[in-house]
Amino acid sequence: MAEQLIIQGTTKQERYETLLPQIAAVVDGETDIIANMANVSAMLQETFRFWWTGFYRVVDGELVLGPFQGPMACTRIRKGRGVCGTAWAKAETQLVPDVDKFPGHIACSSASRSEIVVPIIREGEVVAVLDIDSDRLDAFDETDRRYLEQIAALL
Repeated sequence: MAEQLIIQGTTKQERYETLLPQIAAVVDGETDIIANMANVSAMLQETFRFWWTGFYRVVDGELVLGPFQGPMACTRIRKGRGVCGTAWAKAETQLVPDVDKFPGHIACSSASRSEIVVPIIREGEVVAVLDIDSDRLDAFDETDRRYLEQIAALL
């Protein structure tokens, strides 16, 4: 397994650029999606210390909680509901600077203030989403979107 060499004080982009090849090495050749999701959520959490980092998988027409790092989370989410369900329905990343202003936001934790959700797409279908929450407003930007979409593509 790749050893993380993240240095405190580096820029967000530098941390992503260090992390991306590490994630690629960890998931390369591993066919179990749950194992990969578990490692990726741990690696993202270790690197960035987000409030919540994890995955929801599409199972029987719902998003079902998968591997994550952080406090307890919602277990099931319907398509089109909340930030995760919207990312699934639209098959596109949702970057939300203030979750209180997102129509239909599902408050799994009142501490969550901003969120980014990236769909994981296989053969044209969303099979899961990568969900990251912050306890700070406006915590995510286009740098996060760009690198998290690359990470999602590795899965």
